[in-house]
Amino acid sequence: MKYITIPQLAEMLNVSRVTVFRWVKSGKIKASKVGGTWIIDDPEILSTITGELTDAQKAEISEAVDKAVREYGELFRLLSKQ
Repeated sequence: MKYITIPQLAEMLNVSRVTVFRWVKSGKIKASKVGGTWIIDDPEILSTITGELTDAQKAEISEAVDKAVREYGELFRLLSKQ
């Protein structure tokens, strides 16, 4: 798992370290304190920053597409003919 620190996240988001620290303290961002350093190990935060989907997000999207095709497949076929 990849970890980032509060200063690293602040730089990535172009906000102050104080802002990120407030988000951590309010619970908006999950972080853990290791020694004297706060680390953020939330894969959702990292995927938001990098623009990449997590495996869980990919699975959720795949499941939603499969469900839509199962339930509305015939409708999709009819609409594609028009």
